[in-house]
Amino acid sequence: MPHFEQAIAASQGGRRYQEDAAAVWPIPVAPLALLAVLADGMGGHAGGAKASQVVCAKTIESFRQSAGETPARLTQALSVANEAIARTVDADPSLAGMGSTIIAAVFGPAGLEWVSVGDSPLYLLRQSKITLLNEDHSLAPALDQMAAEGRITLAAARNDPRRHMLRSAVTGEDLEMVDLSPRPLALEAGDYVILASDGIHTIGEGEIARIASRAAGAGPQAVADELVNAVISAGEVHQDNVTVIAVRLCPAAAVDDAP
Repeated sequence: MPHFEQAIAASQGGRRYQEDAAAVWPIPVAPLALLAVLADGMGGHAGGAKASQVVCAKTIESFRQSAGETPARLTQALSVANEAIARTVDADPSLAGMGSTIIAAVFGPAGLEWVSVGDSPLYLLRQSKITLLNEDHSLAPALDQMAAEGRITLAAARNDPRRHMLRSAVTGEDLEMVDLSPRPLALEAGDYVILASDGIHTIGEGEIARIASRAAGAGPQAVADELVNAVISAGEVHQDNVTVIAVRLCPAAAVDDAP
């Protein structure tokens, strides 16, 4: 049975409030090992914070209470979280317009499986190389594709004020876009999986890889802390909230030596 270690770090950045939420549930029933959930809320101070908390809590609650194949459980958990947002708004109309991104990642013997909605990135760090695993449901990929096709300039794509607008989010309405992993992604000993809110984009993927690789030997808490510290150190005046969950598949020797 693979052994995973995990840690969470977060900062409000330049905001007066925190709209991110993150949680990890060590799954006590084999063969799965761990469920990690990260949500980035939207809708203002009260709405965004509430939305991310609801999405996180309901996703874990649903997954815990369900059985069967992991993709079906993840899909059901997402539906439950989305319905919970709708009920929350119905109960308090002042929260209308709130919503959240989500990454829900399950770790087990077969590797990593996930469902995500929105623009919160899910990365694999393997031997200092970083790979984005999930889809970006903001307008950024569409604008970049337009630039690649020559329909707009690269500068126009990069500077478009709509770049970070979401095409899909957990709002209680129909989900326009959902990224469900087609099959488990096999993990190797020493791999890190990083879930983050989009506040991490203040630093580029190359910088994320460099920082995480440098801290990898010290464990997941060091990786999560160093990434958040690097974002804050960049000094962005209007820095968004940033939250990181770092999960490591431990080498076999580390598991064998565990008490």
